[in-house]
Amino acid sequence: MLRRSVAAAVAAERAGFDDVWFAEHHFMPYGVCPSAITLAAHVLGRTSRIDVGTAVSVLSTAHPVALAEQWAMLDAISGGRLWLGVGRGGPWQDLEVFGTGIDRFESGFAESLDLLLGAMSRETVGADGDHFAFREVPMTPRPERRPRVVVACGGAESGAVRLAAERGLPLLLGMQDGDAKKAETVAAYGPGDVGHVSTVVCQVGDGAADVVRAALPGWLKDGLAAHVRFDGQQRKMRDPGEYTEHLCAIHPIGEAGYCVERLRTSLRRTGVSHVIMFVEASGTPEGTYENIARIGAEVLPALRNR
Repeated sequence: MLRRSVAAAVAAERAGFDDVWFAEHHFMPYGVCPSAITLAAHVLGRTSRIDVGTAVSVLSTAHPVALAEQWAMLDAISGGRLWLGVGRGGPWQDLEVFGTGIDRFESGFAESLDLLLGAMSRETVGADGDHFAFREVPMTPRPERRPRVVVACGGAESGAVRLAAERGLPLLLGMQDGDAKKAETVAAYGPGDVGHVSTVVCQVGDGAADVVRAALPGWLKDGLAAHVRFDGQQRKMRDPGEYTEHLCAIHPIGEAGYCVERLRTSLRRTGVSHVIMFVEASGTPEGTYENIARIGAEVLPALRNR
């Protein structure tokens, strides 16, 4: 799966995409990538033009300064092609395994985010907070340019929306929400064109919805079931079939013309200017590469012409 993800990123550059993003999950078969920034580093080395992002690096289990060091290094050697998407994550067993604990998840996101931003923008960084305390140290390598950071949020009521707005950072909106909820979240953030990022499922072709319905529920069942809570309680799992139908109803899944109009309408309704496309819903490498090529040839040019 990891090798297929790299091949898909190379195909995306060839097809004319602007950027490619990698998710991060621990201890589960869904995604398989335990370090989005490590996979991003490899893909930066395999490509020459396309930007690469993490969606997301989880701040509840990562040390913000270590993540900032990795960003600074990769930003320098890639010529500024790295986006850093960050999020709070969930109350999963990861907190136990990595020793950060439930307190870091429940109350430490703002402190982690501020420490990360400071380490990404200053020549030295120190901390004296509830979760981090250490002497002032020099950042090496020194940051060469302003970082591109986006903050994942779960909806308009999410505390991440307020934190991002206070710091002038764009939001990363998940694929579970339709246009109305995404517009509500952007409105809760407040005014200003900061370049919010929206995630959609995009599958192009005749019978695209049937392709998604055949493959995606199995992916979702494995992924949703693999999340284990920190407290050991059973997680209430969303029905994979119903979730797939929900995604088919709200996202650009169909012939190219429909996908173009669906994306245009979504951009207008939500106020979002940057879209990440989940392109692997067919469940096969051949289907993924074909979908990438079709989006590049039939969807992206039409969107850019407008």
